[in-house]
Amino acid sequence: MDFMRQANKYGVRSLLLQGLTFLSVLTSAFMIWKGLSLFTNSESPVVVVLSGSMEPAYHRGDILFLHNGYSPIEVGEVVVYKLNDKPIPIVHRVMKVHTENETGKQYLLTKGDNNMADDRGLYNPGQLWIQRDEIIGRVKGFVPYAGMGTIWMNDYPQLKMGLLGALCVLSLFSND
Repeated sequence: MDFMRQANKYGVRSLLLQGLTFLSVLTSAFMIWKGLSLFTNSESPVVVVLSGSMEPAYHRGDILFLHNGYSPIEVGEVVVYKLNDKPIPIVHRVMKVHTENETGKQYLLTKGDNNMADDRGLYNPGQLWIQRDEIIGRVKGFVPYAGMGTIWMNDYPQLKMGLLGALCVLSLFSND
């Protein structure tokens, strides 16, 4: 019943305008994301470091900017890769590269800078190398600790729900 009183008070047109404005913001953000994906040739052009495995180069909460060019990957580059059965991408450095002479296909061995062993324990069972098509992108830049909000919202789902609820309430009752 409160919603109906609120709708009468502000008018249906005003509520529709707020809804359309909200949809415009969402579609604009989606278009920017897709544009970045096309420009960088990466399904995920921006990622947040979730663990300390790449310290001291990258810390938990750093935002990484990726590009997935067509040039061969070299030893020492930091890449983000995603394995088929694992939902979360991994940010690690390339330690070894094996290239097939006939096809030019690359096989990579990675390792976190702060880890004692290479990533073969993280790969799928029986997999000794990751392939080029499992690479999401190469790290081209970063912003230190700018992604901590994302980590907090994943670690504390109540915070995420509270922020979403507050945004919804603010958008419904703003006079603009």
